[in-house]
Amino acid sequence: MSARQRAPGWHAGSVLELLTGAGLAASAGLNAYLPLLAIGLLARYTSVITLPSSWQWMANGWVVAILAVLLAIEVVAYKIPVVDTVNDTLQTVVRPTAGGLAFGAGTSATTVTVSDPSGFFAGHQWLPIVLGVGISFVVHVGKALARPVINTFTLGVGAPIVSTVEDVTSAVLSVVAIVIPFLVIGFLAAFVLAFWALLRRRARRRAQRRAAAAYEQYGPPPYGYQRPGA
Repeated sequence: MSARQRAPGWHAGSVLELLTGAGLAASAGLNAYLPLLAIGLLARYTSVITLPSSWQWMANGWVVAILAVLLAIEVVAYKIPVVDTVNDTLQTVVRPTAGGLAFGAGTSATTVTVSDPSGFFAGHQWLPIVLGVGISFVVHVGKALARPVINTFTLGVGAPIVSTVEDVTSAVLSVVAIVIPFLVIGFLAAFVLAFWALLRRRARRRAQRRAAAAYEQYGPPPYGYQRPGA
């Protein structure tokens, strides 16, 4: 079979491989430990994903247990206002690192949809980790920016609810990325739209604060205007 004839199959497999890695990295941006735990559990107890020798450590019983403990600590921390914001700061390094590991492991593994995971990143073993770090970092930044706004508007009441939604989304996305990677496109599109909406809201709030400060200092617009003879 010629290279031209093999190209469509290779391309489809490469897209699925890329979507699997991107989905796992985005999941790590929401929760650092859920995608790693999902990979470890599925590789250890099912045939849904088969890790190559260089990533077999993720299915080790001790590694799975440690990830489960870290996940439990993070889940509790994110249910407490203020503590969740502090934890977001601490996770600035942890989540991108987890995203790089998840992307690297996911794109190197054989799954139910990717039978030849070596095609897309062959010869560039560092590239999936770098991509995973970047994707996870972007999602993490969006989450960290949104959390103080949510806490302010809901007086802290919304923190446990939002945290639970994030954890469920991370868990579902981790499994979907491995089993049905095409659905990752929808998740990533939702992340992009939510991040864009958050940036617009923050820009409006900054404009409102500047307007309020100008009103306090100069009075109503036009600022600095004085009537003739005043």
